[in-house]
Amino acid sequence: MIKFFLMVNKQGQTRLSKYFEHVEIHKRTSLEADVIKSCLSRTKDECSFVEYKDFKLVYRQYAALFIVIGVDEAENELAVYELVHNFVEVLDKYFSRVSELDIMFNLDKVHIILDEMILNGRIVETNKSRILAPLLVLDKMAES
Repeated sequence: MIKFFLMVNKQGQTRLSKYFEHVEIHKRTSLEADVIKSCLSRTKDECSFVEYKDFKLVYRQYAALFIVIGVDEAENELAVYELVHNFVEVLDKYFSRVSELDIMFNLDKVHIILDEMILNGRIVETNKSRILAPLLVLDKMAES
């Protein structure tokens, strides 16, 4: 099961965070700081899977952004690694070459995309067209 989803830049600033189980606010900041520190300090030659406390971290870097997902022991790391890539491909398809600014200024749309892909910590959809369908309907409604 997926515990949390983080998107951070190289400076360690969180651009997106979504938790799939309750974590108190004051614990989130320390958790995010520790997770970001452990992932950003690794070299590109090192594995993208990290053991951290009672869960595993799966992370992937795209340009200046890191996507970090915390999963429990039962989750398949390679499936989550591919989920990260699929998420970025969906963002690229919707925003036409997504950037950090696209994410910052369209955070609601990014959350809709993430909600279409992950529900209650489980991967529920990977088809790009089905993921983007609700957003395209919203865009059409906004135009008219």
